[in-house]
Amino acid sequence: MFYAVWDKVNRKHYEPQTHGVDWESAARKYGPLAALATDDKALYATINDMLELLHDSHTRALTPAQAKAHRLRRRERTGFSLSRVGEEWIVADVLPGSPAADAGVESGWVVLAHDGEPLGDKPDLFFTPGQSVTWEFLDRKNEHRHVTVNATSLPFARPPSVRELEAGIVYVRFDEFYADVRRAVRDAVVRFAAAPAMIIDLRHNPGGEQRQLKRILGFFFEKPVDCGTVVTRSGARTLTRTVPDTAAHYRGKVAVLVDAASASSAEIFAAVMKDQRRAVIVGRKTAGAVLVSDFLDLPGGGQLQLSEEDYIAPNGRRIESNGIEPDIVVTRTMAELRAGGDPDLAAALKVVQAAGDPRSAP
Repeated sequence: MFYAVWDKVNRKHYEPQTHGVDWESAARKYGPLAALATDDKALYATINDMLELLHDSHTRALTPAQAKAHRLRRRERTGFSLSRVGEEWIVADVLPGSPAADAGVESGWVVLAHDGEPLGDKPDLFFTPGQSVTWEFLDRKNEHRHVTVNATSLPFARPPSVRELEAGIVYVRFDEFYADVRRAVRDAVVRFAAAPAMIIDLRHNPGGEQRQLKRILGFFFEKPVDCGTVVTRSGARTLTRTVPDTAAHYRGKVAVLVDAASASSAEIFAAVMKDQRRAVIVGRKTAGAVLVSDFLDLPGGGQLQLSEEDYIAPNGRRIESNGIEPDIVVTRTMAELRAGGDPDLAAALKVVQAAGDPRSAP
């Protein structure tokens, strides 16, 4: 198992010098530790400790359970997502119909601990089927809440949502890039083709499939446009282009909402819309995680997600580790979020309602 991972990185990683990491020395250090692992958890932890040396957003080893979750786009969850505000974690979103929603958990609650342990900088929220989890919160009245729920199999993301806002402006939120999501976004574009402006919310979107990204981008451009260049291990460069849809083409103004949770294909979407002057980007700096990766099978049912290509945005800048800076930076306050406000959406509404904004299709 260990050698399979080490060898694939050694032969296929997009950066042949592995970012200056002595990969032979890494094998000598971590190989014996992997041999001493007494179970899958310890083995994968050791392998991922080695992979951390690469400082690579898209290279990691998935246990068999994690690999299955990736294939199904489902995992054991209690039903809410988190957002970091300063040193605190806050409930950013609650999945309808989830155990958390049924227990009354609300967005804006501060998350203090689960099962008595503080969340730390990188909380591990991969639960086992039926696992009982006790969360400790501060609700919007600053009262302590202890909520015990059982983890259950839930989708990674909530379904796309579309709604009309003031003055006929349309809000579209989608949290991943897959075929079913593309179809939902296409339906929204066709239905609201005459809307004066559209706000695309990617603040909960960690990415997805590149081919769906290019087709969703195609809804906002009449002709194919540059959507960045991918660079292989050998240095070969390939220009990628959007895929237009003649029956689904939105010409109105566009604003795109992003933050630190917007990653991979979501960042590329924002980069293309920004660099092609098709949308105003609103929110906060994105994750800086845009390497093009593949999922390779490992012995025992696990997978290695491995970065095999770099990505360069249309204007020539590298986004990996740098992220996308929004055109309009919005500073959130804990008070606003806990009160249920959405300063990002308010800022986007203001900019698309302004007269003379040039960022709409001809």
